[in-house]
Amino acid sequence: MKIARIDTLQADAGWRMFSFLKITTDDGLIGWSEFNESFGSAGLSDVIRALSPVLIGRDPRRFEQLTQHLHVLTRQSRGGLNQQAIAAIENAVLDIAAKAYGVPVYALFGGPIRERIPLYWSHFGTYRTRSAALLGVPPLRDYDDLARHAREVKERGFKALKTNILPLADGKLTSYVPGFGRTPGWPELNWDNRLTRGVRQQLMQIRDAVGPEMGIHLDINFNFKTEGFKRIADAVAPVDLTWLEIDTHDPVALAEIKRGAPCPIASCETLHGRREFKPFLDLYASDVAIVDVIWNGLYESLKIASMADAYEINVAPHNFYGHLCSAISATFSALVPNFRVMEIDIDSAPWRDEFYSTVPVIENGEMILPNGPGWGIDVNEKAVRARPPQG
Repeated sequence: MKIARIDTLQADAGWRMFSFLKITTDDGLIGWSEFNESFGSAGLSDVIRALSPVLIGRDPRRFEQLTQHLHVLTRQSRGGLNQQAIAAIENAVLDIAAKAYGVPVYALFGGPIRERIPLYWSHFGTYRTRSAALLGVPPLRDYDDLARHAREVKERGFKALKTNILPLADGKLTSYVPGFGRTPGWPELNWDNRLTRGVRQQLMQIRDAVGPEMGIHLDINFNFKTEGFKRIADAVAPVDLTWLEIDTHDPVALAEIKRGAPCPIASCETLHGRREFKPFLDLYASDVAIVDVIWNGLYESLKIASMADAYEINVAPHNFYGHLCSAISATFSALVPNFRVMEIDIDSAPWRDEFYSTVPVIENGEMILPNGPGWGIDVNEKAVRARPPQG
């Protein structure tokens, strides 16, 4: 069995683009992976295509040999887009390898520890605030609407949700993402009392709506500097968060925040490879290490999780993508002993399901681990090609 062809495909997914990698062998077996190039990873398909020639004629079942060779070839520019490209390739050849043996990918790594994966509803309120018309749902206008939606999420069986800062401006919900340059406030990334009071009110109304047992996560991304992260942590202390999620590439600063925070801290979703995780683990800078399995590849992500386990730190996959990514992240969640909870986007473009041969089964806030060969979910290439990216 040899790799014969490598193709990338892109599709319109509303406010974003879904990207897929298709690897075909000389005997007609197809391996799929899904990757992300909508949020800071523009050009990732070009990087994958640039790396592809070295793979042609190679045995995809020797996935570790392939990925290690790619790491050697990109050593002078490791991380970043090169790592994300290698991860997409790794995940696709894992799909082929498992299909060649007629087993799920998790069987290649000793089988699952768990087959029901606890989930939290990610971007709760965020997408509905800015894209309600596209989603075909009623808009969320204020914190009362947000509280009603929180009760709906609980009624659907979810045990946890994660939201972002949604300030009220002129009495209407808005987004707050200066860390990504999408709203005012960059590059200073300062905080003020109005913002801290507002996020406390937002979360307390959610807490009152869902009761004391449901998990509430707050993701504040790169939206502040160290001082601001500390102030937000103090402001939301009464909410009893499951975790406060912070993005920073400074492990010393994150460790300082964690030492003084009144709630657990989760971080690391934008890191690439074990070497970038190591200083954060050495400093015990977070309570939960978030691992992007799509950026790192399943095998590398399992190695990161094993390293985190030696520090008594649990891991959670970063997963706000499409259904194939959810299957890949669920495989990771099923295999690692030090698992915390899995992220999933429920709100998405209404046509998202068209892109896949099957969709994840969710029961009582848990994803049922797919049990078909490979990832258990294939891509509907015809549907993907029928919806080219917009803009």
